[in-house]
Amino acid sequence: MTFIGLKDSIENIIFDLDGTLWDPMPMSIKAWHTALNGFDFIKNPISKEDIQGILGMQHDLVGKKLFPYLNEGQQAEVMNSCYVQEVNDIKESGGVLYNGLEATLKILGEKYNLFIVSNCQAGYIEAFYEYHGLGAYFKDFECSGNTGMSKTENVKMVIERNTLAKPIYIGDTLGDYTAAEGNRIPFIYAKYGFGEVPKAEYTINTIEDLKDLF
Repeated sequence: MTFIGLKDSIENIIFDLDGTLWDPMPMSIKAWHTALNGFDFIKNPISKEDIQGILGMQHDLVGKKLFPYLNEGQQAEVMNSCYVQEVNDIKESGGVLYNGLEATLKILGEKYNLFIVSNCQAGYIEAFYEYHGLGAYFKDFECSGNTGMSKTENVKMVIERNTLAKPIYIGDTLGDYTAAEGNRIPFIYAKYGFGEVPKAEYTINTIEDLKDLF
């Protein structure tokens, strides 16, 4: 890992959330099992692999992938129940923060403005902030659950409404890389997350590697 040539070109850092700042899997599996138990037309139990396969996907496309045998109305009903349960579970017990996250955010926040853009549902980021007490580190956030738009468009929205100069995006999936490319901004690949980004120029193996940006 090296950030040579990158440090001087950064003033603002935009983060993905799942697989970048925390591991939501234990929380998500529990929440989805709870929610899906309420529907007798779900054919198969949801698995860890199923949920891993949709991490980073735009939230309103998930139902089509996981439940193709349901009609659109049923998909929407099921996904809404799962999403509501996730937000409730985050508020009650949170998720698994990556080691050194808050210390890293504190250090980065002394030099850079920090933001979050995620493909999650509405209320998810707020619940993350609320339970873990991390909201003060971030200047703004956006998600597909609020806008119905792609991550590329939401990153652009955060850049424009905050008039960000020299932003960078940090994430763990190919979709994150595509969002950075679509906005013509540098990208750092969080290799410890859930995706594969073979073309990433910059890579971190832990969230704490970002301290080297300071």
